[in-house]
Amino acid sequence: MNDIIKRISELEAKIAELPVGYISRKTIGGKVRLYHQWSENGRKKSKYLDDAAAEEMSVLIEKRRQLEQELKELKKQLPKENVMRMLPVKELRISMLLGDELRSFAEPVREYKRRSCFDTLQMYLYDAPFGKVFILYGLRRTGKTTLIRQSLLDMSDDELAKTAFIQTRPGDTLGELDAVLKWLSRNGYKRVFIDEVTLAEDFIEGAALFSDIYAASGMKIVLSGKDSLGFMFSENEELYDRCVMLHTTRIPYKEFEQVLGIKGIDEYIRYGGTMSLGGKHYNQPETFSSKKSTDEYIDTAIAKNIQHSLKYYQNGGHFRHLAELYEKDELTSAINRVVEDINHRFTVEVLTRDFISHDLGISRTNLRKDRTDPNDILDRIDKDTFTEGLRRTLDILKKKEQTIDITEAHRREIKEYLDLLDLTVDIPTEVIPVKNEKLYRTAISQPGMRYAQAEALVKQLLLDEEFRNISAVDRAKILERILSEIRGRMMEEIVLLETKTAYPDKEVFRLQFAVGEFDMVIADAQAITCEIYEIKHSTEAVPMQYRHLADKQKCSDTEFRFGCITKKAVIYCGENYKENGIDFLNVEGYLKGLPL
Repeated sequence: MNDIIKRISELEAKIAELPVGYISRKTIGGKVRLYHQWSENGRKKSKYLDDAAAEEMSVLIEKRRQLEQELKELKKQLPKENVMRMLPVKELRISMLLGDELRSFAEPVREYKRRSCFDTLQMYLYDAPFGKVFILYGLRRTGKTTLIRQSLLDMSDDELAKTAFIQTRPGDTLGELDAVLKWLSRNGYKRVFIDEVTLAEDFIEGAALFSDIYAASGMKIVLSGKDSLGFMFSENEELYDRCVMLHTTRIPYKEFEQVLGIKGIDEYIRYGGTMSLGGKHYNQPETFSSKKSTDEYIDTAIAKNIQHSLKYYQNGGHFRHLAELYEKDELTSAINRVVEDINHRFTVEVLTRDFISHDLGISRTNLRKDRTDPNDILDRIDKDTFTEGLRRTLDILKKKEQTIDITEAHRREIKEYLDLLDLTVDIPTEVIPVKNEKLYRTAISQPGMRYAQAEALVKQLLLDEEFRNISAVDRAKILERILSEIRGRMMEEIVLLETKTAYPDKEVFRLQFAVGEFDMVIADAQAITCEIYEIKHSTEAVPMQYRHLADKQKCSDTEFRFGCITKKAVIYCGENYKENGIDFLNVEGYLKGLPL
């Protein structure tokens, strides 16, 4: 009997590696074309093959049929109970952890602090009604697997004995996962975590398998992975109204400090956005420590995320205008360019025309006006040389150098996917007097990514001949001034983004006047009230910082449009303080006080 079971295992392992289906022939335009056809989850699929590939495929399909026939004969010799309870893990190449293996898997994160969203996962595992799956998704290095491990640590021995963790790998199919889940269900398993499930190529089209069969019968299934867009497609299709979604991509300052143990808005600006910063609680290398590591993250976590999802959604039929970029293998490059465009606050023309440095222009003006050390060094930089150096740094080519133009349609569709990934959020700008034009500022939910690319832009100044002719002390002073301006603008965006996220029922925006602006307004349409703020990257509290807040005409115009002003405050890097009815609020304290 043992020999038969062993041979069955060998046969099933071999069969799993061989193709299913058959070769069909179709005559199109008088020419015979060969197709590999097969079925998955009740859906017919086909793939065109050239003659050589078709011949090779035919041999493999025939071999599979022979092995399946042998397997069928062997199974007839086994008692029915043995056939039903055979564990399919090894045969189906599925990687799975059970029992004590889960303790070992979870142990490394025992001392880690927990994100606030951990409670949402626990509620699903123990309190939520049956019938839905839980989707834990987000960009790479945002703590998804850590949340799973922490939930395993909280389980009793009895609970762990009926829990499984499956690691999906490229090449795995829903058919194989289905076979494993059947075995787990028959053997009384109650909770199953399936990591990187979107690596199964047929996931988007067949995801209802998890909710309609297994979750509906009482099993708690947690699907996780970094392919956020794939989960979004599934939530709108196969898993519509049958899933609980939890997105991990956005890591606010409050969690950055509490979970990683790193304090300070400047540290958050430099490294915020992932759970990979080495700190008191997590100890991995920094994701955004350099331009190179940042570009690698954008390429793997964002660009390939979008491309992978579009490839398998509707059999690749949803690329829209991006199809031409994908076919010419330029989609990844285009996504990188659009992200860089957003991070450097350039217009879309930056991608197809000569580079213009917005940050450099502002820094020139501010350095000329510096009260303690005015300097015109930036005016004497050769613009063409500087432009060419930046073009090399950012890998942005002129229009004539590109094999395909990045059009407005391309940019718009890529931006839509970046929004779906929660990477970008548009913060509106209101204007007094009112104009029909819609203005907005695009914020990035991972500030470390933006800062790394901006810092690389500034460091490129060191390559210019003008900077080589000044002392190292002066050069460092100028560069730090420019970086300080970048950190200041980023701090504004962080405060706006986190406030907007914390108060979804209120309007959060910048308010511009003919002269001057309020950096942030929080308007409550129901109460007809508003709060007005200035945001300053400074440790000093001075009257100049709140001159607009004290402007009677600006306040009167604001109240006429948005309601009674209930609060005036300056958010800055110093201590809490009050002067002339204006609150000075420490930025870290303000951000930690926002609800998650």
